[in-house]
Amino acid sequence: MENLTKQTFLEKVFDYEKNDQWKFEGKLPCIIDFYADWCGPCKVVAPILEELSKEYAGRVNFYKVDTEAEQELAAAFGIRSIPSILFCPVDGQPQMAVGVLPKDSFKQAIEDVLLKA
Repeated sequence: MENLTKQTFLEKVFDYEKNDQWKFEGKLPCIIDFYADWCGPCKVVAPILEELSKEYAGRVNFYKVDTEAEQELAAAFGIRSIPSILFCPVDGQPQMAVGVLPKDSFKQAIEDVLLKA
């Protein structure tokens, strides 16, 4: 899983400085975990996403954004509580889920939101 800075986010996900409307920059759908090191629930989600990143390698990209280090990025997406997970399909609007989800729920969201063709 790759940690995104504002710069890499603008290149790989969405350049919100240039575009008013959502325009996904990536080639593969992605999941972005907005987290912080001090957040207990984030530590529960992290290993689940790590497992899923291996299961869906080559089909879905997995990214992390440290909301402490990237406060502007978190603010741009209105992140109020963490973990917040952003599901970004290649086409269509991103969807946000907040809180700890079980692995099955992540898998269902990946299949329904990101991989449905």
